[in-house]
Amino acid sequence: MAEPRATATVQDVADQSLVLLTVEETARRLRIGRTTCFRLVRAGEIESVTVGRLRRVPADAVPAYVAKLRHRPAEAA
Repeated sequence: MAEPRATATVQDVADQSLVLLTVEETARRLRIGRTTCFRLVRAGEIESVTVGRLRRVPADAVPAYVAKLRHRPAEAA
């Protein structure tokens, strides 16, 4: 018997109208772990801003980060 397919939740669907994302929303868009995403934000790899006491990622920083990855030279194995 096949396992039931998981249905997408509202949180899984990227809301294109958002200007600022939480780090967790950014991680979901990139399909990476929350801890990894926080590490990338802390290291400055993914642009972020502070709004009061909150850390937010501009929505356009996500495709900018992916573009940086695509143009980065391959690491030696």
